Amino acid sequence: MQHLPAQFFLQMAAILVACRVVGWLAKKIGQPQVVGEMIAGVLLGPSLFGYLYPEASAKLFTQETRGILFIGSQLGVGLYMFLVGMEFSTDLFRKRAKSAASVSIAGMVVPFLLGAALAPWLITVPGLFSEAASLHEAGLFLGAAIAITAFPMLARIIYERGLSGTTLGTLALAAGAIDDAAAWCVLAIVLASFNGDPRLAVVAIVGGTLFALFMLTLGRMGFAKLGVHAEREGRVSPTLMAVVLTLFCLSAWFTDIIGIHTVFGGFILGVAMPRGVLTKDLIKKLEPFTVIFLLPMFFIFSGLNTQLKVMMEPSMIFVAVAVLIASMVGKGVACWAAARLSGEDNRTSMAVGALMNARGLMELIIINIGLQKGIIEGGLFAVLVIMAIGTTLMASPVFEAVYGRHVRKQGALEPESPGT
Repeated sequence: MQHLPAQFFLQMAAILVACRVVGWLAKKIGQPQVVGEMIAGVLLGPSLFGYLYPEASAKLFTQETRGILFIGSQLGVGLYMFLVGMEFSTDLFRKRAKSAASVSIAGMVVPFLLGAALAPWLITVPGLFSEAASLHEAGLFLGAAIAITAFPMLARIIYERGLSGTTLGTLALAAGAIDDAAAWCVLAIVLASFNGDPRLAVVAIVGGTLFALFMLTLGRMGFAKLGVHAEREGRVSPTLMAVVLTLFCLSAWFTDIIGIHTVFGGFILGVAMPRGVLTKDLIKKLEPFTVIFLLPMFFIFSGLNTQLKVMMEPSMIFVAVAVLIASMVGKGVACWAAARLSGEDNRTSMAVGALMNARGLMELIIINIGLQKGIIEGGLFAVLVIMAIGTTLMASPVFEAVYGRHVRKQGALEPESPGT
C-alpha cells in the first residue's frame, strides 16, 4: 500500500506510451488516434500482454491501482464530453432536427427489432446469457448493445476529421446523443427487470429528462452570467475555472447516480455553456490534459476487462459473425436509409451511416455492466468486444471512401489537429 502512488505513476507511464505509439501507428494506416487508443487498451489487457506476461501484467495493473484507474477513466471521458458539448452547434441541430430525429429513431428501432429476433437463438447458446436472464431481458440488452453508438469516439472522429460545427458533424452527434441516451434508458429498464426493482428505470429516465430540460433552460440562463464575467475579464480566471469544474462535477455526479452515465452530465453541461470567450478559453485550457492524459485511462481500463480467448471456440465465431452483421444493418444501413428519407443527399447519408456504425468503448462500458450484473457471460462479452472493434475500425475508411475524399477535394474539410 505504501508504494501505491509510485505504482500508479509507473502504470500511467505505460498507458501513455502505449496509447501514443499505437495511436501513431493507427494514424499511419488511416485510422483516427482514438481507434489506436482503443486497440492499445485491448493489447495491454489480458488478451495479449496479460496472456504473454501474466506476472508482469499483475504487477503493473494491481487491484489497488485499478480502482484509481477507474476513477480517472470516468473523469477523463466526462471532461472530454464536456468539451464536445461546448463545441456542439445548437443552431445547426435545430436546422437538422428532422433528420436527426429520423436517424435516431431508425438507429434505435431497427437494432431492437434485430435484438428481439436474435435473442431466442442466442439465449439457448451456452456461455452467452446468464441462466437467470429472461427472453425479453436478453432481447432488450442485445438491442441496447447494438443501438449504442460510441458517442465519445464518434465525437473524437468528427473532431479529428475537421467536422466539428459542420452540418454532418452536428447531425451525427445529435443522432448519436439521442440514441445513446435511449440505449442507457433501456439498459436501466433491463437492470430494473433483472433486479426486480422498477424504480431504477423510473429514476434514470425521469431524472435524465428533467436534468436535460433544467440545464438547457434555467441552467443556461444562469450560466450566461459566467459568460459575461469571462467577456469582461477577457479570459477564464482561476476562480471562474473552479466554478465551472464544480458544475461539471455536480452534473457528472447527478447523471451517474441516477443510472445514466457521467458522459451525459458533462455533455449537457457543455451544450448549456454560453459561447464566446468562456468556452474558447475553457477548451484551450482543458483539452490538452484531458485528451492526452486522462482519456487514455478510459480506454485502458475497459481493455483490462476484455478477454478474447473464448473466441477460439468455433461456435462463438458463428455467433460473432451473426451479431456483427446484425449490428451493421441495425446502425449503418438503418441510419443511412433514415437520412435519405429525411432529404439528405446520398453522400451525406452514407457518411452518417458510417459514423453511427462505430461502437467503440461505449459498447465496452455497457457490456461490462451487463457482465458485472450477471446478465451476460464471458462468451457474449467477447463477441460484443469483437463487434465493437470491427465496427469502429471500419468507420474511418468507409467514411473516407463515401465522403471524406470527395469533400476534401472541394476544400470543405479542415486538416487534422496536430495535437491529437
